[in-house]
Amino acid sequence: MVRILDKQAVQPRSRFNQSKSFIIPRSPKRVTLAKIRLKIPMNSQPNRVELVATVGVRGITGIAQILFRIFRDGKEIFNTKVGIESAASEQNYAVTFQSIDRNVKSGNHVYTLTAENQTANTRADVVGPISFSGLAVQTR
Repeated sequence: MVRILDKQAVQPRSRFNQSKSFIIPRSPKRVTLAKIRLKIPMNSQPNRVELVATVGVRGITGIAQILFRIFRDGKEIFNTKVGIESAASEQNYAVTFQSIDRNVKSGNHVYTLTAENQTANTRADVVGPISFSGLAVQTR
């Protein structure tokens, strides 16, 4: 059994829209895609926060290596890298991933989803959708 402590979800973009796309910047710069705030009550240990993100990305030039990161209160807690191909191959991707943050201290916590391109002379754009959700539960 688990007890739900908090749940938050945002969807800054609900669909693919190439006309409203934006470039994923080259590392070390990064773009913030979404933020959520979760509250962990006192005396709710052990717990876990289950985070799920989906980002629509389009390859423009080369094979970009996109690093997605999740931060809790400014500290990185998760990352994953995805290769995004461009012309003459697949170009549009819906990248989905999940992370679990365990035994989070009580208080209000801001989770931030970011993206950055780690490959020189390539380009990938965010074209949507973007969604980011978190579920905090107390475990036994």
